Amino acid sequence: MASLALQCLKQPLGRSNRRLLNLELTKRTAAHFTFQPTTVNPVPDAGETTKMNLMQAVNSAMDIALKTDDSAVIFGEDVAFGGVFRCTLGLQDKYGKDRVFNTPLCEQGIAGFGIGVAVTGATAIAEIQFGDYIFPAYDQLVNEAAKYRYRSGGLFNCGSLTVRSTWGAVGHGALYHSQSPEGNFTHTPGLKVVVPRGPIQAKGLLLACIRDPDPCIFFEPKVLYRLAAEEVPVGDYTLPLGKADIVREGKDVTIVSWGTQVHVALEAAQHAQEKLGVSCEVIDLASIQPWDEETILKSVKKTGRLIVTHEAPRNSGFGAEIAATVQREAFLHLEAPVERVCGWDTPFPHVYEPFYLPTKWRVFDAIKKTTNY
Repeated sequence: MASLALQCLKQPLGRSNRRLLNLELTKRTAAHFTFQPTTVNPVPDAGETTKMNLMQAVNSAMDIALKTDDSAVIFGEDVAFGGVFRCTLGLQDKYGKDRVFNTPLCEQGIAGFGIGVAVTGATAIAEIQFGDYIFPAYDQLVNEAAKYRYRSGGLFNCGSLTVRSTWGAVGHGALYHSQSPEGNFTHTPGLKVVVPRGPIQAKGLLLACIRDPDPCIFFEPKVLYRLAAEEVPVGDYTLPLGKADIVREGKDVTIVSWGTQVHVALEAAQHAQEKLGVSCEVIDLASIQPWDEETILKSVKKTGRLIVTHEAPRNSGFGAEIAATVQREAFLHLEAPVERVCGWDTPFPHVYEPFYLPTKWRVFDAIKKTTNY
């Protein structure tokens, strides 16, 4: 690839080499899955719909939040001109510099300022530009935001704080732009953690987070910002937090995931149906904390098998919590050990990203393993 690019700079490429170069460039920017839109409208009474990608759906949610709540403010690095992913595009022009404004490059300061805004009773919507850089804000979120109501005996709270950030693999992000840090925050009582799989869920769940009485962290799969498009309700609607969504019904194996990985699981389930005759039930957890134990347990008791798959590393990933709960609550219904298909326990690589990701083939292998146990 590098030699082809160098040759391109030195002299014109022949037709065959040009095709090869285009193929390599396509590989670098292509997703490792096919986005599968929601087929059943979860908000049938929401009225008019229009085609939106995930970025536009997030923008629409914040537009409605600002319109319906005079106290709501949006802030973060570069949000005034739309942010690096353009999720806040046009909002400052519409609502003014007092309600949509840039902050210094300081994630700890952004989170701390958001807590202060929320404590006064206003609605704070903070953006951390990349999920990988949420860790400088970890102390503020875990030791302050999550505990504010508890330590004051209910006298004060910062529940009107929502922190938006990107999440997951993007195709070329490497160790500082492709991480999935949701598991780090699920160990902290007092925070809600949400990861949508597409535009319809993104808009409804983000509005639910903004209006929820507890501080929420809303992770947005960055590879889906423009890749994912659905018919999204134009108006105001919310989707319930803490409720999983059965996106494919089945009877032989339960597969649980969230965010981008839901689409990987759906592809693996389809392949298993075609090649093995195995019927997989695929569940989008959506809310990682709190999570919908009831829906997962009901499915596992029906199928007798469980696969949990997520992009984050396997060790101490949230899949372990699901596996432990199912083992405790549905042990006598299990026909095979719980399988986890996850990212490897290494820093997220760059050129080896295809080998790191829990692809549909790795999920398919887990389906074969659990059904042949």
